[in-house]
Amino acid sequence: MKFATLPDGSKDGRLHLVSRDLSRCAPAKACTTLQAALEGWEALAPALEAEYGALNAGGGVAFDPAAALAPLPRAWQWLDGSAFAAHAELMMQAFKAAPIDSQGKPLMYQGMSHEFLAGAEDVPLPSEDDWIDFEGEFGIITDAVPMGVNPAEARRHIRLLVQINDWSLRRIAPVEMRTGFGWIHAKPASSMAPVAVTPDELGPAWAEARIALDLLIDWNGARFGAANGVDMGCGFDDLVAHAAYSRKLVAGTVIGSGTVANQNYREVGSSCIAERRGMEIVDHGAPRTPFMAFGDRVRMEAALPDGTPLFGAIDQRVVKGGA
Repeated sequence: MKFATLPDGSKDGRLHLVSRDLSRCAPAKACTTLQAALEGWEALAPALEAEYGALNAGGGVAFDPAAALAPLPRAWQWLDGSAFAAHAELMMQAFKAAPIDSQGKPLMYQGMSHEFLAGAEDVPLPSEDDWIDFEGEFGIITDAVPMGVNPAEARRHIRLLVQINDWSLRRIAPVEMRTGFGWIHAKPASSMAPVAVTPDELGPAWAEARIALDLLIDWNGARFGAANGVDMGCGFDDLVAHAAYSRKLVAGTVIGSGTVANQNYREVGSSCIAERRGMEIVDHGAPRTPFMAFGDRVRMEAALPDGTPLFGAIDQRVVKGGA
């Protein structure tokens, strides 16, 4: 199934089913919000499947992805991993940082969840001097997860897959990290592509709880990266199990993969500016690529190998925000 949330004047929007080719949509009859669908998934899924089948058979109205909100405009919890070794290794090499001693556990932080920006929404940020960076990621949304699940059990609680831009302010991040209290200023609201999909929509591209698809990223109209999500060092099932070690996860928990990266980053490019700058430091002794300026646009999209669209595009402009 494919879902989108369209504005209706409420904070959570109105849930819609979206056709497989993303051309049409119809309001869900079984429930009115995606949060409600996740909380009642076992009972509601059959009716939603029937609605989805009817929509794909014809009917509905034209779907405009640019008019959609984030599938979950606000979520109970947002946990972001860092599951791509190629990204971490390059950053450590470029900035001569010591390896993080995670004691064999996935890296994860808890971020801001009360707002996810829509995929076509301008991104207001305070200052270009904060070193504005995009971070292309894949993510999942769970139903309610019991405490202490193992990865095999955790996989059954992954209900939806999403595409995320985890915005970062790079000048602030290391300062906040040194405090030991985590990020506040360095991590503004993340963005989410307009459509959330069930794992079965990916077919074989949903592989070992990884999204084995290229994430195509264009910055100001030029291709910047096309890294594939298959290279996660641990799958989303491992990330869910890690997050649920000592707590239950509420329905509507969003978990990110971290910046999508491959070992052959010189060929496929990068999913964030910091990684490109890291390559330049290794190659030339200093970075050459600037961070984003107000007015810059970044576009991110993934599709199946046959071209079938999945999440729609994140296509956003950075603008001056604040008082």
